[in-house]
Amino acid sequence: MIKLFVGLGNPGPEYEGTRHNAGFWWVDALARELKLNLSMDKGYHGLVARTTLQGQTVWLLEPQTFMNLSGKSVGTLARFFKITPQEILVVHDELDVVPGEAKLKFGGSHAGHNGLRDIHAQLGTGDYWRLRLGVGHPGVKSEVVHWVLKKPSLDHRIAIDQSIDRSLKALSHLLAGDMNKATMLIHTSKPPRPKPPRPATPPAPAVNTAGELSAVPNTSTVQNTH
Repeated sequence: MIKLFVGLGNPGPEYEGTRHNAGFWWVDALARELKLNLSMDKGYHGLVARTTLQGQTVWLLEPQTFMNLSGKSVGTLARFFKITPQEILVVHDELDVVPGEAKLKFGGSHAGHNGLRDIHAQLGTGDYWRLRLGVGHPGVKSEVVHWVLKKPSLDHRIAIDQSIDRSLKALSHLLAGDMNKATMLIHTSKPPRPKPPRPATPPAPAVNTAGELSAVPNTSTVQNTH
């Protein structure tokens, strides 16, 4: 069961709407759903909220250490309250998933994500849960840093927000520790297909001044004079 929900991002208004803060967006949405207020706790180096759900204490955390020191916040809170890595869900932006989709996974490498890298180091393991929110890839490796520190386009932001809303529907399964059902719900909850364009309306037939339909010449019978 998940006892600690962590959203990754960078503090400060200049980073608020950037792709790298998608984890913050998810925890903010969870806090709204649970009617909780996150407040700064210097002891845990982050914005924190606590509540009781399904008979257990649950924590929400947004590290305020900047991304590359996220583990300092996660590790401090987890050690103090004896929360095991397997009871932690870290929500973060994911380049290899398209905007509008989310993927739940357990363990694995940090894949170059600086926030995950530091959490690995502080927990001493990569065996914790991650929710990967798709933000897309710029297509060129050299552009990745600029990409994640930039605001997404409006349609991408809407798609990301929709994926957050859909993934939150798995909350009860995450709390119960039924990760198979949570995974199935999150992975099969795809964004809706865009509606096909409406067919063009055919032009109305011409009407002459007498109110009669004008004959339309059949161009297929007109000879080419050139």
